[in-house]
Amino acid sequence: MSTETEYVISNDAFEPIRERVNVNVGGLVQRGETIFRIVQVLDFESLIGVNVDTGQSASLRIGDLRSIERSPTVTQNASQDLGDIADEDWRIAQERLAAIKPLVDAGRLGRENVEARASELKINPATLYRWLQRYKAYGVVTALIPQKRGWKQGNGRIDQDAEALIEQVIRDFYLTLQRPTAQKAITEVLRACQAKGITPPSPTAIRARISRIAEKEQLRGRGHKEKAKNKFLPAAGSFPNATFPLAVMQIDHTPADIILVDDVYRKPIGRPWITLAMDVHTRVVTGYYLSFDPPSETSVAMCVAHSMLPKDDWMLLHKVDAEWPVWGVPRTIYVDNGADFRSNNFQQSCLMYGISLEFRPVKQPRYGGHIERMLGTLLREIHDLPGTTFSSVKERDGYDSEKHATLTKSEFEEWLVTLITKLYHRRLHSAIGLSPMRKWEIGIFGNAEVQGIGVPPRPADRLTILLDFLPFFRRTVQTFGVTIDGLSYYAEALRPWINAQDENTKKKKDLIFRRDPRDISTIWFFDPKLEHYFKIPLADLTLPAMSIWEYQQAKDKLKRDGVASVNEHQILHAITELRSRVDEAAEKTKAARRQAQRRKEHAKNVSPAQPLPAPKLPVQVQSAMALQDGLLDGEINDFGDIA
Repeated sequence: MSTETEYVISNDAFEPIRERVNVNVGGLVQRGETIFRIVQVLDFESLIGVNVDTGQSASLRIGDLRSIERSPTVTQNASQDLGDIADEDWRIAQERLAAIKPLVDAGRLGRENVEARASELKINPATLYRWLQRYKAYGVVTALIPQKRGWKQGNGRIDQDAEALIEQVIRDFYLTLQRPTAQKAITEVLRACQAKGITPPSPTAIRARISRIAEKEQLRGRGHKEKAKNKFLPAAGSFPNATFPLAVMQIDHTPADIILVDDVYRKPIGRPWITLAMDVHTRVVTGYYLSFDPPSETSVAMCVAHSMLPKDDWMLLHKVDAEWPVWGVPRTIYVDNGADFRSNNFQQSCLMYGISLEFRPVKQPRYGGHIERMLGTLLREIHDLPGTTFSSVKERDGYDSEKHATLTKSEFEEWLVTLITKLYHRRLHSAIGLSPMRKWEIGIFGNAEVQGIGVPPRPADRLTILLDFLPFFRRTVQTFGVTIDGLSYYAEALRPWINAQDENTKKKKDLIFRRDPRDISTIWFFDPKLEHYFKIPLADLTLPAMSIWEYQQAKDKLKRDGVASVNEHQILHAITELRSRVDEAAEKTKAARRQAQRRKEHAKNVSPAQPLPAPKLPVQVQSAMALQDGLLDGEINDFGDIA
């Protein structure tokens, strides 16, 4: 790859920003070019700040504030894509996080606390202060990666055979009643690699994987079941460590107990899926995702992003006049053992944001009791709606759900947001003795008996959060672009990386691409040199926007038709034919109407990152921008939230 290539950052590119805006008393923030020190937080929307230059006080809207600008050397590591991090860098960052975690958890700090912790770890207090400053500014583990090391692409990566062997040794050798040391486990991995002719990983890489084993799993696997039980088993009606807002968040999926109708014919199309997240301490709903798609990694990404982001625009989207002042990064996410929660990408994304991901023990339903009771509460409210399926055949006896179905997905979602914000959040919750929203307010601002944790920092960039949780792929760039699932993508941003070599391995360089499965007509490419994401369209611009599920249906049709070698033009014709059949049958069959509505929902491109469509620019302005950036009309980023 030539080092002299001219890079041009277009409107289809943005730099990932993981910094968060600290809106608690004493913090420094910017509004425009003016810097303020926060002296009083009034509520979830406003605060009082003092202009550091003039000393004058001003009332400030929290949504208008941003963090004070920092030097590029401080922000370097926090801008990287999660998939581009070497194992050794992960290990160092995790060690540093473990060092400062007691100080982070303590909230307000005194010098004596930091010095005591530094003495305990035998490091300089100034070093701890520096790590604390970086982590609190960005809230992501990568901010703790040593800056002098930079980002060594490919360093520390091991092949799949070695990775599988390490997992086997950890499972069958390390997590046993004999309790061998980590060093013996490393020796066993190296021995097994030699016996099987596999290139051995470094001892550091093996030790890093051992260090990632959850404490509960270590205790149980190494014969300390009682200790694990006493430490992690929740008492009846309680949950371990859920003692303040965002301490523990639970997520679960369920089909809603209602038949919805399509937008066009208003005929039944079936039940939607709800993915719901709740804060265990306060019982508030932190976020949700409603879709006709079955639960997947995408459902989880959308729900977690919705939970972490402010919801002002979301309320405007659904035309609900209410407040939902809930956002922030949870300390722990507690989920069941579904494959969508166990994906490597989701686990790595949680690790990036310092979120501890814990899984419910198999066949022990009490661990998921809080989220299941909440889902049960919401589903019971649905039973009053036309088209409800109730919760059992016995309850539904004599009621024709499809005949009475009247609500579209948009209408049902508006009802759901209203239910959450105006009824559930404001109603007395018997288990906590308060309404969930009052419990949340006390947990944030405090009262005479409880010290609040303060308003959670607001993410500086919405799209970065969503992309961090969406699925990613590693691909090399060929002369024709990059291929994912048989589809080719190309844009000028890929040109400098065609046939690029990894500096360490001398093999073709694997690069990071992310994708929203609801619309695979474009993907996001992370340029490791520019540290920007670029939106890359399909190389064949005649192909329509489509979801991964619709694309798979088209491939399956061609396979049934006996087409041996599938190309993109055949895919285009197959999708057109399938859509025509769906449209023709939509008035007659429920399955066809559901398929058509599913396609329509995907085409809306609504996400927690951009609930509302980007404002349209005048035609003259679009034309001028297109000439300046070499873009055609309409190619401006769909997300609209680009730095």
